[in-house]
Amino acid sequence: MPVFPKISLRPEVEHYLRNVFKNTEHLDAFGLEGTEQKFEALLTRLSQPPGFTTVRLNTHLASVECIRDLLSEEIQKQLKDLRKCDVRILPHPKLPDVLLIPVIGPRENLARYSSEVIVGVQCGNAVLRGAHVFAPGIVSAPKFMKAGDVVSVFSDIDGKCTRGAMEFQGNKVFVGNGIAEMKRSSIFCSDEPLKGIGIRMTKPVCLSPCFDKVLSNHIFLQNLPSVVVGHVLAPVPGERILDMCAAPGGKTTHIAALMHDQGEVIAMDKIANKLERIKQNAALLQLKCIKAYCFNGTKALATDATGSSTDGPPFSPESFDRILLDAPCSGLGQRPNMACTWSLKEVLSYQPLQRKLFAVAVKLLKPGGVLVYSTCTITLAENEEQVAWALQTFECLRLQPQEPHLGGEGMMGACLSRDQLKQLQRFDPACVPAEGFRFNPEEEESSQRTEADFIQQANNDTIGFFIAKFVKVP
Repeated sequence: MPVFPKISLRPEVEHYLRNVFKNTEHLDAFGLEGTEQKFEALLTRLSQPPGFTTVRLNTHLASVECIRDLLSEEIQKQLKDLRKCDVRILPHPKLPDVLLIPVIGPRENLARYSSEVIVGVQCGNAVLRGAHVFAPGIVSAPKFMKAGDVVSVFSDIDGKCTRGAMEFQGNKVFVGNGIAEMKRSSIFCSDEPLKGIGIRMTKPVCLSPCFDKVLSNHIFLQNLPSVVVGHVLAPVPGERILDMCAAPGGKTTHIAALMHDQGEVIAMDKIANKLERIKQNAALLQLKCIKAYCFNGTKALATDATGSSTDGPPFSPESFDRILLDAPCSGLGQRPNMACTWSLKEVLSYQPLQRKLFAVAVKLLKPGGVLVYSTCTITLAENEEQVAWALQTFECLRLQPQEPHLGGEGMMGACLSRDQLKQLQRFDPACVPAEGFRFNPEEEESSQRTEADFIQQANNDTIGFFIAKFVKVP
């Protein structure tokens, strides 16, 4: 069995996506024969973590050099067991507030122990990106497991393992080895709320630094395209900016930092507990220009009936200089994603909501203002088709080139011109050659790669993501 099997999808969802990719020439340049192979490559890459950890620096508090030194010291502590610990920390030439850390792995020759711990698929995904196993994520543990035991950790791909089971023979993927921090009874027989680390990962399949409570005021973990979005929006100090669907606040805090904490950043989300995360992240990064509101973005435009507020939502028309609509989406570009249980109906449900939010955003934007639309999915319906719809529906909008432009161009199939496709950014996991997903500082081939090689791979080997930039003409 390969280290990472392809993502598990419902048959109707896989059929839908297969047809989308069959009817486009988007993947022709990648040297794979036939659309079937191209699509299979995409499914496999979605189950793998990106090849780099992207660390956004809070330059509002400290210099890049200062944070890099602190980060280097922390990584050397965590990876001290490597025989040749020469893990590079790379600045990105087009993103001045980003450092890139190559993921070591996948490590295919790790021992597997008879004591097996089963975790939920989301927990397994987090382990592949550097996390330890927190107790709530544990589904099954050996009968006599005690603190200090060495265990192998597996992800329950299909969600079939019964909580509290002592063993599991179903569909599972090995994610690494670790040491139990709790005994079994503390996990499954306690009346107290579960919290804390249950398994401390010592030899994960993909080795990344763990950033839990590490330099919390100075760094923020984001996927590379999510950082690109903030730079494409290009906020200016003193402006009034709206982040319509802001939780958990990564892009919101990035916008505020790019503005040097000068101006006003309005962050909205309709789910109260998610809004708290925005406030917590803003406080951690010591950003004061952010105002967060629990509000439904589809109702953010004031009407004669609702009236407008002088401060919070709903807002008057044409009251923002720039707007980011990082829209709710099917999330099919997230990595690693070893299993998605959504039905086709759920996948297709996002397009109407995205259009409602987009229509409100256009009305809230000042003439001459900038609107950036983004998603973390790979479907045509939620990306290029939305751009085509927007240009047809709103005569005041013009598609704009993006800077920086690190992704590929848009996918064909939505009746957009070649010039229009070139103005879009689509980060596509299918771009990554299979042999590119591997880094080990102890191997000669890895050590001989140039910095330019690493940067190019980091730009490609990331999550599936889409960005479009518009300007509203007077």
